[in-house]
Amino acid sequence: MCKMVEGDALTVAPLRSLDDFLMESARFQIPNLKDGEKWANRVVQNLLYYQTNYFLTHLVIFAVVGVIHPTKMFCGMAAMGLAFALFYYMTNNKQPAAQFKKNHPVVSVVALALAIYFIVYLLGSVLVFLMGILLPITVIFLHASMRLRNLKNKLMNKVEYLGMKRTPMGVILDALGLEQDFFT
Repeated sequence: MCKMVEGDALTVAPLRSLDDFLMESARFQIPNLKDGEKWANRVVQNLLYYQTNYFLTHLVIFAVVGVIHPTKMFCGMAAMGLAFALFYYMTNNKQPAAQFKKNHPVVSVVALALAIYFIVYLLGSVLVFLMGILLPITVIFLHASMRLRNLKNKLMNKVEYLGMKRTPMGVILDALGLEQDFFT
């Protein structure tokens, strides 16, 4: 895929019909695990073709997990956000943290013990939050791995590859280094 330059318009791919995505006209087959290149090509092509369906699937599964366990989901989100904020602070401001630890060793040990207790206490919530993120990714990967491509799928992917359309999934895959021409 081409790198996005300023002025390139990002277009949203159309939502594919449920019949094409999952039901009667959809064909599924377990991929040949010995041919990794062909399997990876199938996954990337399906991610590009069904991307709007996949984004919607991700939102729906994440919402279902959130509705089933709303408190745990919120606490898990808050704990993960706090953990990332603390990690960012500690990695970017080493000097003030080291100075505080040196000047207040008892407070530092108590804070560490409380942080460990907090993490253990919220571990179930963090796991629910991670399940809310990883379950949809697993479902999407399984669908993209097993869904056989059709002629329309192949044609639309070539249109995007030629640069006529830029889509969110194309940009994400490009950022991850999973360029389409690598697998062809």
